[in-house]
Amino acid sequence: MSAKPDIVMIVTDQQRYDTIRSLGASHMDTPNLDRLAERGVTFSNCHVTAPSCVPCRASLFTGYYPHTNGVLANGQEWSKTWVSKLRDAGYHTVNIGKMHTIPYDAPAGFDERYVVENKDRYYEGRWFFDEWDKALAAQGLKKQQREEYRKRDDYRTSLGAFTWDLPAHLQSDNFVGGMTRWWLETKPLDKPLFLVVGFPGPHPPYDPTPDYAEKYMKRDVPLPEVSDAELEQLPPPFVEKRHHDVEVDHDSVAWDLQPTRDQLHRMRAYYYANVEMIDREVGEILNALEAAGRLGNAIIIFTSDHGDCLGDHGLSQKWAPYEEVTRVPLIISAPQRFEGGRDVDELVQLFDLGPTILEWAGIEPDESFEAESLNPALEGKPFEGRTHVYCEQGKDVNLTGAEYLTMVRSRSHKLVHFAGKEFGQLFDLDADPKEKRNLWDDPAYAAVKQELKEQMLEWYVQSTLRTKNVRKRTVVPLAEPA
Repeated sequence: MSAKPDIVMIVTDQQRYDTIRSLGASHMDTPNLDRLAERGVTFSNCHVTAPSCVPCRASLFTGYYPHTNGVLANGQEWSKTWVSKLRDAGYHTVNIGKMHTIPYDAPAGFDERYVVENKDRYYEGRWFFDEWDKALAAQGLKKQQREEYRKRDDYRTSLGAFTWDLPAHLQSDNFVGGMTRWWLETKPLDKPLFLVVGFPGPHPPYDPTPDYAEKYMKRDVPLPEVSDAELEQLPPPFVEKRHHDVEVDHDSVAWDLQPTRDQLHRMRAYYYANVEMIDREVGEILNALEAAGRLGNAIIIFTSDHGDCLGDHGLSQKWAPYEEVTRVPLIISAPQRFEGGRDVDELVQLFDLGPTILEWAGIEPDESFEAESLNPALEGKPFEGRTHVYCEQGKDVNLTGAEYLTMVRSRSHKLVHFAGKEFGQLFDLDADPKEKRNLWDDPAYAAVKQELKEQMLEWYVQSTLRTKNVRKRTVVPLAEPA
């Protein structure tokens, strides 16, 4: 097709890979995501470059690893993106919902932004009144959040799972979906569209409306199986994180070191209910695109910025680069452009979407990009993917026990390195896909451990060479000779 496509990029927050029925999650009802997968291309081994929101999104929208763009933890400033290249190429660029730029309302290359940030708080004194806050306030309401949840008798046992008890259309994911439909219905365009829809869920608090919560509470859902032996093998930063998450209720999740099966069931049921609510909104967005006459020439992307442990490995939320956190769904659907119903199992990284999207718009990606185009795979050409994927995280509000960690993962093994420490993690993913046995100190795996360490070193070296001209440098000119 010759016309530039409309590009609609739907990004959830903290959605695990194992939450889409057609991709193997039999406990889920996700008919609209199933339809995307059946008509599109699924990248079933897509991994994020950072196990938390802000550094992952900064990496996604810049094309560089966190250590290159300097955004290693939540709260760090970033706003320059490749989106401006699309705007310069004639696209109308729109963001509705969560984007996690710092500052939150930075233009970031968009012609229009309708910002919705985290569900439960006012960012610890860094006041920001977003579109969702305004909509609630206009009806004399304010969002459910920690200050209110803490008044509940069951707060310390709920693990962040609470029903949304205000009007259903004002629940954050419903609100973002509704605003997206409103935009598509009321904003005619005579130019191609780049639309990023950022759903706040299923990030905690896990807050489905009561009808969806009830549906999943009646279901058997997968629950974590964590042994004492696994907990004893956790590296010190993750042990510290477990205790920190009990003492500090980030995102309205008051963690429990020994949650009951009933607690875990409620948390996961509410999380899965949040996912199905998002699935419904995705379907409504697709319908709105079709009604606006934009679906036929559109490329639809569905993905998430990272996953959630949900109690796996005894941990809450993210920051630890287990598969439940680093592996995310990635579906690209454009039946008139790419043959659908295919699964690409090669290793790829989430930020590879950057150059892929730019090429759709006829833009040559910057040669310094560390992200790599997925278009050969989409077009059915030979595609080997990556031999290794990487993930990195700096010290953060929930990761207080480590200054910096780096994950390197091959098809068969994963290593997690903690800067300046003798301990670490090593997993044989073929023999132990659930990552329960840490082989860091096992002499039988010494060669594998060394090989992955050397791979990580080479990655840093090659990254430095590739991006040597990315950062601006101040050069003081030599004085003219007298």
